[in-house]
Amino acid sequence: MAKKSSGLIAALDVGTAKICCFIAQTDAEGALRVVGMGHQVSKGVRNGTVVDMAAVENSMRAVVHSAEEMAGETVRGVVLGVGGAQPTSRSLNIEVAIGGHEIGDADLERVRREGRDVNGFENQTLLHALPVDYAIDGVRGIHEPRGMHGDRLGVRMHVVTGNRGAIRNLGNCVARCHLEVDALVVAPYASGLACLVDDEVELGATCIDMGGGTTGISTFCQHEMVFADSLPIGGRHITHDIARGLATTISDAERLKTLHGNAITSPIDDRKMIDVPQIGEDEPTSANHVPCSELSAIVRPRIEETFELVRERLDAAGSHGAAARRVVLTGGASQLEGVRDAAGRILNRQVRLGVPMGIQGLAQSMRGPAFATCAGLLAHAQRPDSTTPVHDAVRGGKSTGRMGRFGRRLRATF
Repeated sequence: MAKKSSGLIAALDVGTAKICCFIAQTDAEGALRVVGMGHQVSKGVRNGTVVDMAAVENSMRAVVHSAEEMAGETVRGVVLGVGGAQPTSRSLNIEVAIGGHEIGDADLERVRREGRDVNGFENQTLLHALPVDYAIDGVRGIHEPRGMHGDRLGVRMHVVTGNRGAIRNLGNCVARCHLEVDALVVAPYASGLACLVDDEVELGATCIDMGGGTTGISTFCQHEMVFADSLPIGGRHITHDIARGLATTISDAERLKTLHGNAITSPIDDRKMIDVPQIGEDEPTSANHVPCSELSAIVRPRIEETFELVRERLDAAGSHGAAARRVVLTGGASQLEGVRDAAGRILNRQVRLGVPMGIQGLAQSMRGPAFATCAGLLAHAQRPDSTTPVHDAVRGGKSTGRMGRFGRRLRATF
């Protein structure tokens, strides 16, 4: 699917804060090594949704070209991360008659196909249809039914869908870059694949991906994702809160958030002073010092609101949300001081910070939480359940492949 004859896999993460592309090579043992990387500030994306197709197209083309130059290869398709699109998560129970014969791969594919083809997804595009467990003649909890016998084979599937229009717009941007979409992956799922260890995936854990415009949620149990959701709130909202509250520019607000932002109030914050440049002042006529406690008073409510919304979504998920007593935070906004403590207090769960694991060749600057989704897209391409069909809505009518892209570049040059 995402693997080409050259063994290359390309991952493209289109976020609100940045757009990132990793190109990886698989070795004889199937291990991944990143051979090309590119990223830049995202333009044309708000809360994970495309709002300016031309700006997104230009950013995509730039980061893919950078990764290709570093890898010395040309890619034809990408594993595409879907950060917005309002993902909907649900469980389905599918059952088919198998006539008592030994269960084989064809039977498993048949029952999975029934789950993928089920109706009721109006204005939605299928992103994932993941088998959680199987049942034979009503006996549930079977993880490997191959070789067994029975009259009826059932499967409990976790199905994730997204807004069709948002996904189609994102896919059209990829098509304009003369690339194919090899797979669609909801971003919090990819982040979980990159950051969770085997025991967490088996025993139960929730990955919270705190991005620039969205906060993604994915819960894993018994080696499968059992719940996924996304909130239209992220690190950019904190930045804008600071800019409004302190009457400074967005760029200065981002710097203040990164250097001095804290989700936990400290006794020394009233005595620690920070300089806040004012909007429209190229050369300040007088110093504008404010206590750090004023900055924390802006940051803390937004962080608390985010985790309270996450808690509500997990509570609404029922048993799936309650089963995951461990939380792994990732994403660029998770690096803010005090976020881990705030999450533990509000969610009442064990919390740790997660970074991409199991991917070789990443530059030191790209081994942090901000690049978890892109690394997870590569990990997804290695999984046997990564063959969920790509809906035709994401495929554009423009030419793809080497010749199409060469023609585009030729026209742009001359």
